[in-house]
Amino acid sequence: MTVTENMKKIIFLLLALLVHPLAQGQLQIEIISGNASALPIAIVPFSWEEPDPAPLTGVAEIVSNDLYRSGLFDPMESKDMPDRPSDEESIRFGTWRLLKVDYMVIGKVRTAPDGQGHELIYQLFDVHTQEKLLSQITTVGQGDLRFGAHRVADAIYKALTGVPGAFSTRIAYVTAIGTGKATKFELVVADADGFSPQSVVGSPEPLLSPAWSPDGKKLAYVSFEKGNSAIYMQDVSTGARELVSSGRGINGAPAFSPDGKSMALTLSRSGNPEIYIKNLATGAETQLTNHWAIDTEAVWAPDGKHIYFTSDRGGKPQIYRVPVTGGNPERVTLSGDSNARASIAPDGKRIAVAQGRGNEYRIAVWDTESQRFTILTPGTLDESPSFAPNGSMVLYATREGMRGVLSAVSADGNVRQRLILSDGDVREPAWSPVIR
Repeated sequence: MTVTENMKKIIFLLLALLVHPLAQGQLQIEIISGNASALPIAIVPFSWEEPDPAPLTGVAEIVSNDLYRSGLFDPMESKDMPDRPSDEESIRFGTWRLLKVDYMVIGKVRTAPDGQGHELIYQLFDVHTQEKLLSQITTVGQGDLRFGAHRVADAIYKALTGVPGAFSTRIAYVTAIGTGKATKFELVVADADGFSPQSVVGSPEPLLSPAWSPDGKKLAYVSFEKGNSAIYMQDVSTGARELVSSGRGINGAPAFSPDGKSMALTLSRSGNPEIYIKNLATGAETQLTNHWAIDTEAVWAPDGKHIYFTSDRGGKPQIYRVPVTGGNPERVTLSGDSNARASIAPDGKRIAVAQGRGNEYRIAVWDTESQRFTILTPGTLDESPSFAPNGSMVLYATREGMRGVLSAVSADGNVRQRLILSDGDVREPAWSPVIR
């Protein structure tokens, strides 16, 4: 088949995002820069009031790790705690004030009333005023204690910052195991802290561009398992999947609409990569762009009224947007040599991009109101930014030497953390929406 020059260019762009050989392992968290003004907090080990033995990693440890990873909190180590109260009457606030703790959390874990799960009962206090800031019960299923702990961390984070937490969310990423023709690609889903990685799909051919549905139950992705690119949509829990698009030419860069009823795609059936919108119920497709340049990497505005996409129609890749009803696209990013792979913050006012200058690529955030960029990362090969569903962090892929890693950076650039696989590389990160 004859391939046009534009199709060659878009294939190159897709293949440039491929992962490197690795062996599957557990993601680990390293804080590589923090916040000097992090709030001192004590998450007292929760009292275990269940008949079965307590797990090796307790609820309080998981909550502490979550808050520490945010960069906004400085949890006290349990070995340094003077005592371990589990009810308000047992708290000696004066002692904790002397230890310069600003906030503290106490709690219990007991069997849920139906006997099938866990109840996490917890309270958050201001140590200086002795005010109770939070008092809640979180109920989870039998195997979901870690998820429940993430929920507790979410609630504490919101109570103290005013912003919803994102610790109970998940991340998707692509791995590759082996070398050469023996390479096996996998789409993996893990908790936001890297625990419980699960392979969603494996293939001897490349996998690209994972994108979450707004309910967090499905992933769309690009597969080359049949030789040509094709877009699939797969249920994360059951593994059931359906083919979304496999027409002639490029089928790439899927993105769900905020209501989950439509999907934006990059298709080159006309010989040139263009943005299309597909109704997932009827299968009807609407072509949104029509230009000789490469139009790709579409994402939806949070209100569903516009599509943002990458285009080189101005000579180099920049971010444009167009109404979902059609019309003339307008350029959004007005500075920087090149800007690609947009991720829109939940407030719709910030756009994370991979910004290129020469041979260097860094993650930057464009403020749509001030129309200025903030450079978030110091790397030279940073790509694939993905905003957390609360807008507080940006997940991205980067390289350290010959090794690919995932990193996250706060939206203001003050806190950075690295998520590494102990045995190899990861690529193509996508942060899930809030999981209900």
